[in-house]
Amino acid sequence: MWNEIKLNISSSLVFYKEFILFLLFVCVIILLVVEKLSLAIPLIFLIIILSIFILNLIGFRRRKEIDEIKNTISSIRQNKYQSSDEIILSKNLVGLEDEIKKMFEKAEGDIQYLERLQKMRSQFLANVSHELRTPIFAIQGFLETLLNGAINDPKVNKHFLEKANHHTISLSNLLNDLIDISMIESGEMRMSYRYFEINSFIDSIVDEFNQMAEEKNIKLIFNPAKDGLQVFGDKEKLRQVFNNLLQNAIKYTDEGSVEIILEEEKKFVNVLIKDTGIGIPEEDLNRIFERFYRVDKARSRAVGGTGLGLAIVKHIIEAHNSKILVQSQLGEGSQFSFKLKK
Repeated sequence: MWNEIKLNISSSLVFYKEFILFLLFVCVIILLVVEKLSLAIPLIFLIIILSIFILNLIGFRRRKEIDEIKNTISSIRQNKYQSSDEIILSKNLVGLEDEIKKMFEKAEGDIQYLERLQKMRSQFLANVSHELRTPIFAIQGFLETLLNGAINDPKVNKHFLEKANHHTISLSNLLNDLIDISMIESGEMRMSYRYFEINSFIDSIVDEFNQMAEEKNIKLIFNPAKDGLQVFGDKEKLRQVFNNLLQNAIKYTDEGSVEIILEEEKKFVNVLIKDTGIGIPEEDLNRIFERFYRVDKARSRAVGGTGLGLAIVKHIIEAHNSKILVQSQLGEGSQFSFKLKK
């Protein structure tokens, strides 16, 4: 019992300055009001005893609340709570309860975020290893075949060298895309924004892809905006965007056309790239901008590509304070669109 009282009073001594000032004030009042010292001294003594009793009650309550808080924090540390709703403190600690709940929810969110990052990192490393392994093993296979005697066979030696060269180009493209996306995501890629004439810019890109489209008997159509229309952006990074989108559109279109449309708005130019290709299944639309995600893995590898193109496109467009949108119907074609500031 005495130990409890000692602990309670010790806990309440945080208010000792206020307690001493209060006693001094009461003693002065008593001495001023009560003329007889024989009555004043017992009264002061009684006040001191009462004050000690009150301190004991305050200390008891304070200890109880501190123990409650300590137990709650200990339970959080030991992962005893599944959700913040399980954290319940006494009525006097409602404000603190809300803060602890917020802290718990933030800690849970941070942990989940770190777990997602770790999972993404593991998946990314696995994907990179797989994507690197494919061309390296192919090159190794062709070179070993040549070294084992095929180099002296004029019927196959050139074919094997061309195949090996093709895979070295794929490997180089993959490494370049890996460097690009790493620089973008780490914030190290510098953007050079300026105004430029959009029609002539796209004309030059279309000229580069005309032969690729003609080889597949696909019409590559450009519907320009008004003459002299300028947009604001990083010209070279946007060239990378158009190259990726046009390359994909032509690769996955077997017949019909690929069309670039510019729609002028009040403050923006809406850019649309439409094709009449194989389309994208609805369940894959939300994932096509993920790194290394492929809708049709077999066909994607057959037509080439690193699996990073659309992820890079998404980052570049977002760096222009815009958003890339996609609409697609399986078997009918796809449309990618984004806005550029005028």
